[in-house]
Amino acid sequence: MSKPLDPVEQFTFRKAETVPFHKFVYDGDTGKVLGRSGSSWAKICLFYTIFYGVLAALVAVCMWVFFQTLDPRTPTWQLDESIIGVNPGLGFRPLPPEDQAESTLIWFKASNDHNEKKNYQYWIDSLEKFLDVYETPGSAPGKGETIYSCRYDNLPPSGKVCNVDVKSWKPCTRENFFNYHKSAPCIFLKLNKIYGWIPEYYNKTNDLPSGMPKDLKQYISSINVTAELNTIWISCEGENPADVENIGPVQYYPTRGFPGYYYPYENSEGYLSPLIAIHLERPKTGVLINIECKAWARNIRHDRHDRLGSVHFELMID
Repeated sequence: MSKPLDPVEQFTFRKAETVPFHKFVYDGDTGKVLGRSGSSWAKICLFYTIFYGVLAALVAVCMWVFFQTLDPRTPTWQLDESIIGVNPGLGFRPLPPEDQAESTLIWFKASNDHNEKKNYQYWIDSLEKFLDVYETPGSAPGKGETIYSCRYDNLPPSGKVCNVDVKSWKPCTRENFFNYHKSAPCIFLKLNKIYGWIPEYYNKTNDLPSGMPKDLKQYISSINVTAELNTIWISCEGENPADVENIGPVQYYPTRGFPGYYYPYENSEGYLSPLIAIHLERPKTGVLINIECKAWARNIRHDRHDRLGSVHFELMID
């Protein structure tokens, strides 16, 4: 029987067995690389290639099966079942710069001097960019093939979507600088899109809500064509008594609401959200004006805090 090594001898023995790092990387005597022979490396590489290949194929098959259950144009969860819900919000354009994301203030200095155009150039550029797809609908998805000129008595056929002709809304046009140079700016409104949502119109003049502005009630009562009452009405006014005095007359283009033939929204190819341009004809300069616009339909609830059915913004003209 051999004699056991004492601790000092054991340490010396183990130290003698330590392999230098360069020899671990490549051992010229055995041909091993990082402690493995060529056949060992071939086996482990083959194993992981098959393992990750099968794993990738399994994920790909699962994703393919999942996407077979989805419709690229129809959301799975709609209306009450969706996160968006059934109460659309109202938006406005132009928006303040991105570095003022929390702001809703439209602030500029008007001037008829072309050299002073820079004072309101940002707002013009923002509107032009926003309206590009409306002015050239052929650039929208579908290349304009599905665009149709709708009227209340000429509803769009299946597969067609209604055009939004913003070029004729003078003075709220690109050529007229959207009237910003005359201290009488145009602001565009749009209703948020909710798939499958159908508006319930206020189309009976004897059943209008008490909170609806008096001038809007008078406008609705003046309409003689029954079909034209199928509209989501829009009202814009100053929020406070001082704002009511400062905002001045407001005109709406092309009409005072979103026509019903644009609804329901079904994500059709080439669809463009309807717009309304409000023209503030003589807003008071040098003061901050708080403005609130509301959309009116029986199934639109107004909630300023949750931004439902209405939109708030401020206007300041130096």
